[in-house]
Amino acid sequence: MMTTAPLQMLPVFTDAASFRAFRSASPQWLPIALDIARSHGLDTGSPHVFATGTNLVVALGDKLILKIFPPLLAAQFVSERAALTQLKGRVPLPIPEIVAEGMRDGWPYLIITRLAGTLGSEVWPQLPEDQKERLLRQIGETIAAVQRVPPGELASIEPRWDAFMRAQLQGCRARHTRLGLAPKFLAGLDDLLRDAATLIPMDAPPVILIGEYIPENFLLACDDGQWSLAGLFDFGDVLTGWRDYDLLGPGAFMAAGRPGRVKRLLEGFGYAKLDYTLKRRLMALMLLHRASDLNAHICIEGWQDKANDLVALQELIWAE
Repeated sequence: MMTTAPLQMLPVFTDAASFRAFRSASPQWLPIALDIARSHGLDTGSPHVFATGTNLVVALGDKLILKIFPPLLAAQFVSERAALTQLKGRVPLPIPEIVAEGMRDGWPYLIITRLAGTLGSEVWPQLPEDQKERLLRQIGETIAAVQRVPPGELASIEPRWDAFMRAQLQGCRARHTRLGLAPKFLAGLDDLLRDAATLIPMDAPPVILIGEYIPENFLLACDDGQWSLAGLFDFGDVLTGWRDYDLLGPGAFMAAGRPGRVKRLLEGFGYAKLDYTLKRRLMALMLLHRASDLNAHICIEGWQDKANDLVALQELIWAE
């Protein structure tokens, strides 16, 4: 009688680089992922491994997604699970629903529904300007809708906003020096950080912050030549805090300093006026964002030569 070789266990990693190498070698972990799926009675006939992303992610056909989180990223599991639970049925845009959850070798996992649509990053670069403006208004409206949902369990997600901001303020100069921000921008950083202490509310009632409203986390659908938002996914970096924080992803990656785009994003969000104070606060938050890297994230061609300091840069990014 033939016997099946036992599956290897999911390993223990103490650093992110080792995990990333393991994630990129899907033959090492896909059999374990499929075994998890089978343990829930799910079809494993046509799996598709997603090469990008942070965790181990595999599509089980066209209806379900399995996400497996390494223990060193267990906080992302907590965040994603709580966000999907809290937002279910409370936002106008489709989001995944949790079908099953569990633990394998100390690695938590979620099985969630797979949304229909085309990945935003595949469509966005080719869209005409009027459709980009239309989508940015929808994104602003979506951010506002998510932020109207009570935080619930998410309010206890760590780090809390005040502690998070204090840590970001403390490490801001070292971070951007290490990332190679030009000296002319570093020269104005201390002034901006002083302003940030009063411009950014530390104790305002917190709202749900997704942190990454970017094309890679949206699905789009086309109806009679008009593209619209069709889904939002990836809630592993959710925290709660000051509402403007979530304008930074679409502001940097999508608005790209185009006045019409900036205006539509802010209108959808609920801001009728873009004044110096708001620009200054958004510039500060852009530098304090947990993923902040201006050299990699500002999508304005030649921006380093178009602005001589941080004040000019905020005017360039949040153009009127």
